[in-house]
Amino acid sequence: MYHPSLDLILRREQNGTHSIVLDGQAVTCAIGKGGIRKDKREGDGATPIGHFPFRRIFYRADRLEPISGCPDAIPIEADHGWSDDPTDPEHYNQLVKLPYPHSHECLKREDTVYDVVVELGYNDSPPIPGHGSAIFLHVARPDYSGTEGCIALALSDLLRVLERSGGYGTIIVPPELENKSEPS
Repeated sequence: MYHPSLDLILRREQNGTHSIVLDGQAVTCAIGKGGIRKDKREGDGATPIGHFPFRRIFYRADRLEPISGCPDAIPIEADHGWSDDPTDPEHYNQLVKLPYPHSHECLKREDTVYDVVVELGYNDSPPIPGHGSAIFLHVARPDYSGTEGCIALALSDLLRVLERSGGYGTIIVPPELENKSEPS
């Protein structure tokens, strides 16, 4: 079945916050606490510039119903991790099974920011060690505080994006946003 892709363009609002436009409305989002950078590096906390298609969608089936419009969404398991170790010779910036011998993130977190995680197509074809990993679209903290480089939306907004897109979308971070903003 053909699904047209939904382009979500990041923009900076006059008040310094960031948003994407969905159905003609600005939807507040959080970006990396390191701002926006063209030359993203592992651990810099920056959101990279570019066009990043949605890949897989993960969700906490123990907390949420299946995601409307996204039948292929993957329930997050306790052994789901993501390698963020540039010295990992085989699985840097990839889903891994825990326990894992290299540095990694656990996708099943105690907080709610990974209740829904959209893997974005950043540094994945193939991954270049040190250029950044685990760049996701995920749930924002209530205060929209900065992420480690991801873009984050309120849960209701993220679910609306996924329902509207059927899981087929692209996050666009325009180059003109680089170094022109403080992290939000």
